[in-house]
Amino acid sequence: VQLQASGGGLVQAGDSLRLFCIASGRTFSSNAMGWFRQAPGKEREFVAAISWGGGDTKYADSVKGRFTISRDNAKNTVYLQMNSLKPADTAVYYCTASGRYGGSRWDATAYDYWGQGTQVTVSS
Repeated sequence: VQLQASGGGLVQAGDSLRLFCIASGRTFSSNAMGWFRQAPGKEREFVAAISWGGGDTKYADSVKGRFTISRDNAKNTVYLQMNSLKPADTAVYYCTASGRYGGSRWDATAYDYWGQGTQVTVSS
């Protein structure tokens, strides 16, 4: 099983980016998926999560109203639309999928598969 995250880059504050993560090796259409991030010198933190059908989403307070998570089960892909980016959003972003849960989950222990990460850098 592989999760391939892409879409990161270097942008200016206020810009937008769209991350996407393609899963291969198994389908996750019945499973929760999510995004976490880790900035240099900091612990990994929850960003957003989405339930198997997309009807239930969760967001960290720091990104609520600016980021949107979505998924396309036919493509085995999860997206993270990031608007109004801030320098504080600079981090490596990791996509993740649960092998056990269908509902969206904020806790990292609920997820069993992790991608390699994509770097997002926001300059001021």
